[in-house]
Amino acid sequence: MEAVAVLFAGLSAPMYTHEKVTLSVVAKSIARLIEHPFVGEFDPRAHVAGHFFFVPSDTLMRDEAQDLGIHSSHQLYGAVVPYPFVKTKAITHRLVATHAACPSGWSSAFADGVHSAVLPGFTAFSADDARLAAERILTLGTVHLKEPLGDGGHGQAVVRSLGELEAYLENFPAEKLASHGLVLETNLRRVLTRSVGSTTIGNRSIAYHGTQRTVTNNHGLSVYGGSHLICVRGGWSALEGLPMEAEARLAVKQARIYDRNAAKFPGFLASRRNYDVGQGIDEHGRWRSGVFEASWRSGGASTAELAALTAFANDPGLQVVETASVKEYGKPRKIPVGAAIHFHGDDPEEGPLVRYTTAIRALCQVA
Repeated sequence: MEAVAVLFAGLSAPMYTHEKVTLSVVAKSIARLIEHPFVGEFDPRAHVAGHFFFVPSDTLMRDEAQDLGIHSSHQLYGAVVPYPFVKTKAITHRLVATHAACPSGWSSAFADGVHSAVLPGFTAFSADDARLAAERILTLGTVHLKEPLGDGGHGQAVVRSLGELEAYLENFPAEKLASHGLVLETNLRRVLTRSVGSTTIGNRSIAYHGTQRTVTNNHGLSVYGGSHLICVRGGWSALEGLPMEAEARLAVKQARIYDRNAAKFPGFLASRRNYDVGQGIDEHGRWRSGVFEASWRSGGASTAELAALTAFANDPGLQVVETASVKEYGKPRKIPVGAAIHFHGDDPEEGPLVRYTTAIRALCQVA
């Protein structure tokens, strides 16, 4: 391995300007951590693929990774999966019936394996299956609809009846439904979204739990606004050894169930494993907890993860650190002293915003 490079994946969704800038920030942080030069964007005409540590914009497909010479999770910050649907929230739920429509490579075993770790719900790849799924979930209350390719709070809606679902489906292209699917799950109120994950870069590993914040963007929509993390040196076992409240411990348990089942997909590789776990109240007043989705690519919490990895690298005695990634829209409030600012200005599509990261404080040190 000779250098670190940003890679824009073949099946990557369009990225906002601030996301591209932050992706480069993550790659530069990794380059400093492993003491290799950062060369910018990977250029297949000028670079030899097998010599790079890649920071992809999205989860890579197995064939794409092989063409790049990636055969180990130590060669990238992100993940490799065998089919496009595996990198989306479509895998989270079961089909409504044994013979329901689904893409090639669909794994009923995965959906069965994570059933205890997710909310009641289904994934549908046809309008008829979506109707049947909604009919079943409506017995529990309103239905939360999620486009599998949506992220950061985008591509979501809530329906309260089959009539509202029909109106939604009228504007949802059939080919999009067939290729990417639609997630339908029981809707929660007063939701707290927890972040649980682990990251390994070189010989350094962290695991963490924390919470996400929701903000209003410049278009008036509620979207992801950053993550506050408690990061521990080491892997999953080190995380489980930390003191935490019962709800956080359940989130960690559910994330690990999801993680173990994902690893069973053929050719699955991941150095970044991040899981969103939603906890809240359903329509009947029952408290529920379940994994919403996985993020195996560079994401909103990545700068906070790198801040923790860097802190541990700089202080061998440090065992636990509190970090936070923040995204604010419009005119920002006062940015904390010492924060690392990644983007501060007008995004051509998102408008004025700021993104920054803080390493708040060391929580545990050893002599």
